Amino acid sequence: MGGGSVGRALVTGGAGDIGRAVARRLTAAGCEVIIADLDSDAAQQLADELGPTAAACHLDLGDPDSIDAAATAVLAGGTLSALVHCAGAAIVEPFLDSKPEHWDLMLRVNLRGPMLLTQRLLPTLQETASARVVFVSSDGARAGAAGEAAYAASKSGLFGFAKSLAREVARHDVTVNVVCPGPIEGRMVARTMADHPGNLDALQRAIPMKRLGQPEEVAALIAWLASPEASYITGQLISVSGGITMH
Repeated sequence: MGGGSVGRALVTGGAGDIGRAVARRLTAAGCEVIIADLDSDAAQQLADELGPTAAACHLDLGDPDSIDAAATAVLAGGTLSALVHCAGAAIVEPFLDSKPEHWDLMLRVNLRGPMLLTQRLLPTLQETASARVVFVSSDGARAGAAGEAAYAASKSGLFGFAKSLAREVARHDVTVNVVCPGPIEGRMVARTMADHPGNLDALQRAIPMKRLGQPEEVAALIAWLASPEASYITGQLISVSGGITMH
């Protein structure tokens, strides 16, 4: 995983925009990558593209049985040096119009599912020298965003989980960090802006860098956090947002 070290990594949501970029970057760095996604066909296509060091795995983070099956398959393949949580579910709607069943879906996929999967894989991570856990949350969860109250609630839950977990596993030389993408070009932004194209122009004007980010720009940070070079960084929330939100 960078720095000349070869590891084995699981990337959830690996067939998504950011997940694909992460899988490609880790593979290029010499890492064996397991691409886990709800879309099994897309995951397998990416694995075929990346070559013999990549594999695909079906994963539905909203289904505990699927999480258990995926964890069992991963553990059967050997040790794990990095767990990268890119998967997520987003339903954008004003809070007054939002539906509790949508809250439940996002809480299952964005928070409970990653917690369950991490719990299953943590023992092997703790046994691996300098293992890494990286969660992908959202800058909207960190700073708030209109229409994303329930989504932000589910994603911001990762903050407390990651920071607390980081304290528990530091003695095992395991780091845990959270990456918070801002507006990133891809399917999620396209989907949420489809009915309001004018909002996209307004959004880009509001970003100090005057453009959307690229999935590769998020993946670069994730891959670095998953590498030996980030050995003394843990429990941190790091935004990749073009400056639209600043600490």
